[in-house]
Amino acid sequence: MPVDIRKIATFVEDTFHEFGPAPAAPLRLGAIAAVIANPFAGRYVADIQPFMEELKPLGLDLSRKLIAAMGGDKAAIQGFGKGAIVGTAGELEHGALWHAPGGYVMRAVLDDAKAIVPSNKKVGGPGARLDVPITHKNASYVRSHFTTIEVGIADAPRAGEMVVILAMSTGARIHDRAGGLKASEIKGEDGLR
Repeated sequence: MPVDIRKIATFVEDTFHEFGPAPAAPLRLGAIAAVIANPFAGRYVADIQPFMEELKPLGLDLSRKLIAAMGGDKAAIQGFGKGAIVGTAGELEHGALWHAPGGYVMRAVLDDAKAIVPSNKKVGGPGARLDVPITHKNASYVRSHFTTIEVGIADAPRAGEMVVILAMSTGARIHDRAGGLKASEIKGEDGLR
């Protein structure tokens, strides 16, 4: 079943300072959201996994578009995340279908990033907002990169739709000082450290 896309929205924000001294470069956070028809809305379907294959080209397209919106240099991307908002005629499990097409594809586009792509999902109506978690792309334990970006679209998701989201960042939180593993200390062995 082909993916029916109603709209795509892109959000990019640059933070220049957080009360203290300005960093050498602003922190850029970005998200891209596609509003798609939910082919399972209004009914229970036991085998929904085949739809993940249909979503993979969308994951690839959104990954590339977000990198372009973030400046075009995929090497500059240090963090990532994903999420889904399922319309009220769907179920939370429909949002879980975005895990592989959003996560695995984005990791591959970012030169086989090692860390698991953090995720959040919920059921909601038009205008629902989702805090999409972001962590370092190669080591989930790098605390400096723990952040979120809030994403929502005023007229989505309608009852029979889903909003699927990818998010990226170019660095650590401004003035990060919570300790833990530093990005410069990543070993890259298991996606954790």
